[in-house]
Amino acid sequence: MKFASLKKGMVGTVLAITIAPVMSFAGSASTNLNVSASVVANCTISTADLGFGSYDPVVAHASSPLDGTGTVTIACTKGSVTTVDLGLGSNPSGTTRRMSDGTEFLTYELYQDSSRTVVWGSGASTRNTGTAANKSPQPFTVWGRIAAGQDVTVGSYTDTVLATVNF
Repeated sequence: MKFASLKKGMVGTVLAITIAPVMSFAGSASTNLNVSASVVANCTISTADLGFGSYDPVVAHASSPLDGTGTVTIACTKGSVTTVDLGLGSNPSGTTRRMSDGTEFLTYELYQDSSRTVVWGSGASTRNTGTAANKSPQPFTVWGRIAAGQDVTVGSYTDTVLATVNF
């Protein structure tokens, strides 16, 4: 035999490989592992401000309104049916939206359409945004209008409107 010419440590290695047991099974059994998850409807909402700019009640806006636009963006789980409500703001008088400079008020309105005929509010005047086709953000333009000919004091007028996505 040629083992005599191998080094002592190598013989042990060769023997270990040649005498390793071979595994064998007598049978087998199988079953299924069920895997599940549920996907919940969820949405996020963000806004881009509606800045009207300068309102001139004496000349430019004495007989013409001042228009502006903002944006409400929602991102929802695919298949979610959604609506978006816009509240009356921080300074309403009944159902009339008003900006304030602290003491005076400048009335305005928010609309769902570019022709500014469909008021965007809450409840019956909410905006039906449909069924989300995917989770990508969807922007919706908010068209605003300050009525012409308001007799207001010089100042900086603001309001905060709560935007809510329902799903």
